[in-house]
Amino acid sequence: MIEAIWMTPYVLLWSRWLLDSYCHWTGHELIEREEGLESQASRLFRAAIVVVSHGTEEDPLLNYGNQTALDLWETTWQQFVTTPSRLTAETAERDERQRMLETVEAQGFFEAYRGVRVTMSGRRFLIENAQVWTVLDPGGARIGQAATFSRWTWL
Repeated sequence: MIEAIWMTPYVLLWSRWLLDSYCHWTGHELIEREEGLESQASRLFRAAIVVVSHGTEEDPLLNYGNQTALDLWETTWQQFVTTPSRLTAETAERDERQRMLETVEAQGFFEAYRGVRVTMSGRRFLIENAQVWTVLDPGGARIGQAATFSRWTWL
């Protein structure tokens, strides 16, 4: 694990926006948020669920993956956050993934997503019951999309 990646200013801020946006769309908290931002960012990074996100570039780059995500995708933080998010899905799955992301763009939230993903080393796994949401800044501007899931099966 990268030592205290959640303590960098960018990750602290992005963690807040991930958590606030999830609550905005669902009415529920993704993780317990009783303590301050540093504790929340640490808890999010160390959570047993997968949490990933990307920005709003034309070909969006991943910009956050908690430790569970990094382990699942068999990668490092540095490699993960420089990867186009479309590359997390196999070529055959990318059109379906894109349609789902367009639904998220229009509606803000998508529940019970299911799809095949591929690790950096090429291993395939099926995710189930993923929740995908639009990440908003404090002013309500759309600044990315995020996903969380806790169930996957190696294929």
